[in-house]
Amino acid sequence: MLQSMRIEGGHRLEGTVEISGAKNLALPAMVASLLTDQPIVLHNVPNLTDITTMLGILEHLGSDPSCYGSDITLCTKNIVNVEAPYDYVRKMRASILCLSPLVSRCGRARVSLPGGCAIGLRSVDLHIRTLVLMGADISIEDGFIKASAPNGLTGCEIEFPKVTVTGTENALMASVLAKGSTRLVNVAIEPEVQEFAKLLNLMGAKISGIGTSVLEIEGVEKLHGAEFNIIPDRIEAGTYAIASSLTHGKIFLKNCIYGHLQCFFTALQQTGTTVQNREDGVLVYNNNDVIYPYCIYTDPYPAFPTDLQAQYMVLMSLCNGNATVTENLFENRFMHVQELIRMGANIYVDGRCARITGVQSLKGAPVMATDLRASVALVLAGLVAEGTTIVNRLYHIDRGYENIDNKLCACGAVLERITQ
Repeated sequence: MLQSMRIEGGHRLEGTVEISGAKNLALPAMVASLLTDQPIVLHNVPNLTDITTMLGILEHLGSDPSCYGSDITLCTKNIVNVEAPYDYVRKMRASILCLSPLVSRCGRARVSLPGGCAIGLRSVDLHIRTLVLMGADISIEDGFIKASAPNGLTGCEIEFPKVTVTGTENALMASVLAKGSTRLVNVAIEPEVQEFAKLLNLMGAKISGIGTSVLEIEGVEKLHGAEFNIIPDRIEAGTYAIASSLTHGKIFLKNCIYGHLQCFFTALQQTGTTVQNREDGVLVYNNNDVIYPYCIYTDPYPAFPTDLQAQYMVLMSLCNGNATVTENLFENRFMHVQELIRMGANIYVDGRCARITGVQSLKGAPVMATDLRASVALVLAGLVAEGTTIVNRLYHIDRGYENIDNKLCACGAVLERITQ
């Protein structure tokens, strides 16, 4: 049965939200368990459908997972299957990460072309290019990427034509067990990527340059087990920060790391929102009667995150003036705009730029989520809309937001899940 969320708008939010572990680190960290026959113990893993899907993929490949609360132990003594099937992979983009560790450890892999959110092409070309440069034979047959490197992978220099998070992570997993040295140029430097590289080093990899755009990797013969803490999810934190600003509320984001969202918080402060960095989190409140317009554009870290663009657009929909939101990373990430317009927003899309004229209020309406971040943007809109909003296709939101209904209700939101 499909679930929806019914939201009664107009309630000020105040309270504490404990930020869960970062999905975009937990997923590659789980996949890294394929690189060793020893246990990997991960703490602070969020309870999300994407995590459940990845557990299913890893178990299919031969892993023996055990879960206790937010702790997951993964041990893959033997890889029993080198094929990641479509039924699993179609559900999320991160499944492409299985490609490199299977080739690194087994010399071959067959991974279905991935699915996930419908926000653009997000080609697998860069993942394939990395393995080809390192000596693998690659073909695409019947919707599967088929890779073979029976003599192992060989280190080389790889310069990415554009910054890619999963591309960097896949290249790291291909490099750590490769023969010789690998140099990766123009890599992603997101906090999740930096932490992932640190995990690989804890497992015995030799990666230097972490936090810079160039990574140097000296291949090793074998990796071992490790224990690792997943950092707080900066995108979840940014989403609740916008919820606080939108409702002229006051929310403490427990565990949020201010430095991971510096560009975002700078933009939020320009809208009239107060952001205070505390020892154990970040306090966000908005005592102003108006929301001031401020233009943003998305780019790779440390710029404004594309994963917070849809949520920020909701804020600008109620600004006192005009603003623009420019999306530089994905060509189809304005799918939420038409739903916001249904709620009374004044937004005009011109290519990669959304031009927004603030309105006095939004109106509750039935709306349809199209992807993960669009779904939470519609929930945010519902929190401030007059009347009742029903957000359909709620399964998108459960891929990336742990326990969102209870977290919002604890701060004063009035909402419930309904089954249709």
